[in-house]
Amino acid sequence: MGAAVNKINKWLKEKTFHYKDFNIPDLVRIKEEKNLKISLCFPTLNEEKTIGKSVVMMKSELMLRHKLIDEIAVIDSGSTDSTCVIAKEFGAQVYNSADYLKDEGYYKGKGENMWKALYLLKGDIIVFIDADISNIHHRFAYGLLGPLLQNPDIRYVKAFYSRPFQNEKGIAPSGGGRVTEILIRPLFSQFFPSLTGIVQPLSGECAGYREIFENISFPVGYGVETGMLIDIYKKWGLDAIAQTNLDLRIHRNQDIASLGKMSFGILQTFWKRLNKYKKDLSLSPEALTLRQMSMQDSGGYEISEKLIEEIERKPIIEVPDYKNRNK
Repeated sequence: MGAAVNKINKWLKEKTFHYKDFNIPDLVRIKEEKNLKISLCFPTLNEEKTIGKSVVMMKSELMLRHKLIDEIAVIDSGSTDSTCVIAKEFGAQVYNSADYLKDEGYYKGKGENMWKALYLLKGDIIVFIDADISNIHHRFAYGLLGPLLQNPDIRYVKAFYSRPFQNEKGIAPSGGGRVTEILIRPLFSQFFPSLTGIVQPLSGECAGYREIFENISFPVGYGVETGMLIDIYKKWGLDAIAQTNLDLRIHRNQDIASLGKMSFGILQTFWKRLNKYKKDLSLSPEALTLRQMSMQDSGGYEISEKLIEEIERKPIIEVPDYKNRNK
């Protein structure tokens, strides 16, 4: 195993956490000592089935019981259901994304809502949580805040979790994260191999210091997680990034056609990052070693490598023995 993989595995051990590592009263104490404000944002579009429980859970546990969160906001993309009404009834601040920064134009998408959140929210730290989680729990917030509050060198935290696949027959034990393993990890392996230690680079939950978010661009749609991760890595380095295991996440799964659209958008974001950071790069990859995540018996994670080189044969008509076969 090469030095590069050893470095990633070292990062995995040092910067991978579990939400059970953190005690909420301790986090509140650190937050108060540092005089920090923390905002929680739910970017939404038609999430009436889950938004009420999400707001209630976070407000009751992390605003009323413990003073860890200072504000909870829903930034909405123009829901046609009761998302905004429900969120407001349960105590969230509710903003229609289209109503703000109008001079900048308006686009519908999660990234747009996250970008507008920087304008609308007051926190020194901002937590973003998807609003479609069926098994929402306050660990989805404090598990991300733990590394930020306890480790001054960490500026951005990604979530990862077990993602069972939910379909019309019920819940299967696995099957989530398909785009990650089919698209993102192979691309990272070839062009940004240091990021292959991120267990779930497309997870919707993350938290970071405002200064991090202020200084990166936000793809408005499917590419926001990929773009943010690459930009933060290139500007601040891998050691500024951490990840937290939040155990189980149950949410609606998308069909193959929807995943195709997601992948198409992510690829556009990825090409833009290649043009930005790899200007001397031809269209050939920098590496032919695929790095994949493997879970150890101890419960930890480790990167494994496999050389995959796609050899191409020239047109057989150019092979002398082929042309001469009937002579």
